[in-house]
Amino acid sequence: MNANLAKPRVGVLLVNTGTPASPRTRDVRRYLAQFLNDPRVIDLHPIARWLLLNLIILPFRPAKSAHAYRAIWTERGSPLLTHCQDLTAQVQAQLGDHVEVRLGMQFGEPSIPAALEAWSRSGIDRIIAVPLFPQFAAASYGSAAAAVLVDAARRWTTPAVQIVPPFWQEPEYLDAVAASLRTAIDREQPDHVLLSFHGVPERHCTRTDTTGAHCLQRATCCDGLETANRNCYRAQCMATARELTARLGLDGGRVTTAFQSRLGRAKWIQPATDVTLQELAQRGVRKLLVAEPSFVADCLETLEEIGIRGRKDFKAAGGQELVLVPALNASEAWAAGLAAIIRRSTGWL
Repeated sequence: MNANLAKPRVGVLLVNTGTPASPRTRDVRRYLAQFLNDPRVIDLHPIARWLLLNLIILPFRPAKSAHAYRAIWTERGSPLLTHCQDLTAQVQAQLGDHVEVRLGMQFGEPSIPAALEAWSRSGIDRIIAVPLFPQFAAASYGSAAAAVLVDAARRWTTPAVQIVPPFWQEPEYLDAVAASLRTAIDREQPDHVLLSFHGVPERHCTRTDTTGAHCLQRATCCDGLETANRNCYRAQCMATARELTARLGLDGGRVTTAFQSRLGRAKWIQPATDVTLQELAQRGVRKLLVAEPSFVADCLETLEEIGIRGRKDFKAAGGQELVLVPALNASEAWAAGLAAIIRRSTGWL
């Protein structure tokens, strides 16, 4: 037997949604057209989705989004892309040379198909895909996992693929977020802490409840996890918030959980971050610390939505200072933690 084939090589693919190639309106329009056409992101009938995209969203939103991207763009490019590239390099160093780690974006570059094609040519037929979303949502984790599997399935020699599960309850993730928060709390001494997670439409949660009798049926539906809500995004986010609060030893009255990034007229999970920011300021919170545990890399939603617009809204409502805690990005602790999660989730390493 060829010694090179005795132990199959493994590729680790870190997957994120993607980013425009530039903050120019035409590149943002191209990105949004791809992203929002995903049936897991906008889960409407194809005709209704086409009408929404082409008659309402794409004629107007790209210019506004391009302006937001320009506000956060760096000399290296998109923050989401560069942070993910740096994390890829850090995880590669953690896992060693016997594994090849690549970054794959669902939309934009570097792409998932490009990574799988490169591995096919170099003889790597075992792939561990890691959607970089701690909590399960069909529009993020589910869409990323599906993109890898669809591309793998279309190949004549279909590679063996393992998908690392959502890691919201993994100690390495929770410890890394808690350590970052603890440092910020000790330094800033805020009046209050807001944990802001990305939002989803309510129907994205209720569709995961196979019983049809639990999710959003009562105000306390996310107070614990059980079979009915085990895949509910809101329930996993609330569980994450409880774990972080406990790790930090914070009084529950000093911590609020909310959900950001609402889009369209559908009912989204509550409470809403934009409303919560105003309410906290009106309640007398002067210095607010905001962390976003559903984002492991800083991006438009963290840097612009909260760091710029959210800060402006908080101050306009009477607050004095909003301090944004950086995402985990490519920190050494997070890279080591993610490598440990990957090793534990598969028998291939």
